[in-house]
Amino acid sequence: MKILVTGGCGYKGSVIIPLLLKEGHEILNIDTQWFGNYLDDHINLTNIKLDIRNINCEMLKNVESIIHLANIANDPAVELNPTLSWEVNVLAGQQMVDKASRMGVKQFIFASSGSVYGIKEEEKVTEDLTLVPISVYNKTKMVAERVFLSYANQMRVHCIRPATVCGVSPRMRLDVSVNMLSFQALSKGIINVFGGSQTRPNIHINDIAAIYKHFLEHPEIPNGCYNAGFENLSIMEIANMIKESIGAEINITESNDPRSYRVDSQKLLDTGFKPKYTVQDAINQIKNAYERKELEDKDEFYTVKWMKKLNLES
Repeated sequence: MKILVTGGCGYKGSVIIPLLLKEGHEILNIDTQWFGNYLDDHINLTNIKLDIRNINCEMLKNVESIIHLANIANDPAVELNPTLSWEVNVLAGQQMVDKASRMGVKQFIFASSGSVYGIKEEEKVTEDLTLVPISVYNKTKMVAERVFLSYANQMRVHCIRPATVCGVSPRMRLDVSVNMLSFQALSKGIINVFGGSQTRPNIHINDIAAIYKHFLEHPEIPNGCYNAGFENLSIMEIANMIKESIGAEINITESNDPRSYRVDSQKLLDTGFKPKYTVQDAINQIKNAYERKELEDKDEFYTVKWMKKLNLES
């Protein structure tokens, strides 16, 4: 199958693409490569360094499925340049899915976000709850979902709402909770926790990669949105797991971050998907990579820091 991946040089894409190449798929990856390219050369991989706002119909020729990962990711990064974020996260996606429908693409899989729910008190946050996004980033994801689902009568459309992803990737991120706190413990011997009572859902990067593969292999799964998170843990629970595994001290500071939510992924599980990895696996993986000197502290592993270096602020 020929698959277009957007943003495939990113944190998730750098794990997803090698997995799909092993399955024998032909991959066209379109990415600005702002954060570098950590993908190995492969006979079935074509990398195009390009902004997704410039995708044309010719690039979609013979493409059967699209995995749309490219976006300005997370709240602080989007706040740096809201106009750019709306253009990339929504407008470019609308233009791409419209071209895809004209070119006969059969399936569109979108990397949305579990944060679209906003602050929820419900014990089980399921896909049928009202979306109340509280940040510009959350709003771009919500609007993009609705744009893509408007094409559901022309192709299969699956919107995946991932929890916070954790674990090692060739293009690492050290600004997401489990990764960040684990790296602090390893490099500084201290874990800086802001607040700690906030609950966040989590998913291992190997599982999120497997989810995209699962939807590719099962296009008969009904159109719609699917939560993807299997461990709802407070930041303090994560910090204590890291302390137990690595032996660092915990430093607690007050936080004004109101984001606290848990997701229920039964709808995804009902499609036959079974997760294989845990947050503890991610902590162990990060620890082992650090001890083998395979994990570096690079500016491009921090989204906001690197975007500022690239002068992408509005």
